[in-house]
Amino acid sequence: MTEHSKAILSIIIPIGPEETAWEGLLSDLIRQSQPKDSIEIILSATESEPLTFHEKRSAIDIPMKWVVGQKGRATQLNRGASVASGEFLWFLHADTRLSDSALSSLIGQLHREDKSLFYFNLRFLNDGPWLTILNETGVWLRSHLLGLPFGDQGFALKSILFLELGRFSENAEYGEDHLFVWSARRRGIRLRALGIPLYTSARRYRQKGWLRTTFRHMGLTFRQAIPEWFKLLEERSERKEQNIHQSHRVSGSGVQGEGKMP
Repeated sequence: MTEHSKAILSIIIPIGPEETAWEGLLSDLIRQSQPKDSIEIILSATESEPLTFHEKRSAIDIPMKWVVGQKGRATQLNRGASVASGEFLWFLHADTRLSDSALSSLIGQLHREDKSLFYFNLRFLNDGPWLTILNETGVWLRSHLLGLPFGDQGFALKSILFLELGRFSENAEYGEDHLFVWSARRRGIRLRALGIPLYTSARRYRQKGWLRTTFRHMGLTFRQAIPEWFKLLEERSERKEQNIHQSHRVSGSGVQGEGKMP
């Protein structure tokens, strides 16, 4: 990609302090079959770039940026998006791993339907308890049946649409990705499953316990989802009333017009 050209897709990866999992994700991105001049990689961190980043950037022909600022997943995601030049944005967690066809499949879908929020099917790596297979099923049901994919499923959308949705909430105590999906649903944005696996670490379930971690996530999700659900129903009801009112006005205007005819 030349200095004045624009990437098709900006890949944004938030990085925590002393985190190194992003190195594996970069290796996956390098192996992708998509032409490298169609993407750029933005790592949004809280510390200055390590030597590893310079080594990888000099070894590959992919534009890469390392941006530094305030800590916080939503803040780091928004900061990465603010410096992105791509027509589309793809948000990935640092511990994500990709299948070889993930990038090419995503770009193909983005061009065919550019007014949707895309997400992947989540799979857990073999670094946690075997019970995470139940979590995979739960994620599938939550995202496909309830329409609630989460950020570890690799959100992708047009950059203009991201701005229209108000970016990620930096005021939320947690679940900025969850709130972003509710914002999309309230605006009638279609949620599109790509049907492609995306892999993430299950080490948290091993470190903090499968049962405790699972129920904690469920509790936090319900706590945030219930008020958002009522908000969605309220806005839908208001739109329905506005449409009915507008229809009555149009119908009334038609009747009056007929009365004035000779």
